[in-house]
Amino acid sequence: MNQGQPAAALHLDGVMLPSGERTGVWIVDGTVTLIPVPGATTIASDVWILPGLVDAHCHIGLGSAGAVSAEVAEQQARTDRNAGTLLIRDAGSPIDTHWLDAQADQPRIIRAGRHIARPKRYIRNFAAEVEPEQLVAEVARQAVRGDGWVKLVGDWIDRDLGDLAPLWPYETAKAAIEEAHRLGARVTAHCFDEESVQQLVRAGIDGIEHGTGLDADTIELMAARQVALVPTLINLENFPSFAAAGRDKFPRYADHMMALHQRRRETIGAAIEAGVPVYAGTDAGGTLPHGLISSEIGLLAELGGTEYALGAASWRARQWLGAEAAGEGESADLVVYRADPRVEPEVTAHPAMVILRGAVVASA
Repeated sequence: MNQGQPAAALHLDGVMLPSGERTGVWIVDGTVTLIPVPGATTIASDVWILPGLVDAHCHIGLGSAGAVSAEVAEQQARTDRNAGTLLIRDAGSPIDTHWLDAQADQPRIIRAGRHIARPKRYIRNFAAEVEPEQLVAEVARQAVRGDGWVKLVGDWIDRDLGDLAPLWPYETAKAAIEEAHRLGARVTAHCFDEESVQQLVRAGIDGIEHGTGLDADTIELMAARQVALVPTLINLENFPSFAAAGRDKFPRYADHMMALHQRRRETIGAAIEAGVPVYAGTDAGGTLPHGLISSEIGLLAELGGTEYALGAASWRARQWLGAEAAGEGESADLVVYRADPRVEPEVTAHPAMVILRGAVVASA
């Protein structure tokens, strides 16, 4: 059997998660069935099978200097796929990557259009840059460009203050979120500091990225409204280097970033404990490499437990995004492991087999 080419009928035997039950899984015409198929080719036995992993904060088509070539974007997506990530919520890209949807061996992507920021208040070449009075119109443009999500930059360094500060007035942000909802899109936002996340959650936002500035009241409101949090724990580990890079020009910012870093585990742990829906995202793209979903699972497992982390990177994330989760008759997007990831989460770094749309696209 050639990789990338679905066979007439395939068979796997193992423990299917999240049920934890040992079962046979058959793949016919790219879809899953639990009904035995005579003559199917057994491709794996005594394995653990997960619905394809999800990276809920990833950037396909983005590099450290902004947009990358189509060839590089395809390699980014392929790297994530080989790590078992078969569904990506792209949290902002300067290029339109919809051409990837026609490539059967590439992960499925749900896009948020381009980041929206204010001029000189975010990383150069990353965002569509507009002033507050233009925000509602830009949100409308990006809602059409994306796949049901819009990404705001909620805070960044204010050079006059020398520290993190919100980019958008509360009423402006609220109007922009309402416009996105009118157009059928959800809104998420990059938020490091305290003020931006407080304002945006009150304004009715659907998701928060990073969330290091969360306080008890905002966590309680997020839990009540089921506002999603994607903490990108891998990226939070870089806060000390961010602080060091900015200390000479912005010492107040540097101290703030270090304080956020020091309490990051307590903050995200409190959100999990309160019932905020938390999902795994690596923040790959920009300066972070792709293919790190296993590392994000490991960090999240330290806060919420291994099975919680696996769900945040697989079946719960798929439900949140409205994606199929390898149920009967659904697309066979599966990741197969030789050991139980609930016991050995590090095994997620080494999939034995990756199956996408019913085809084996990677194997060890």
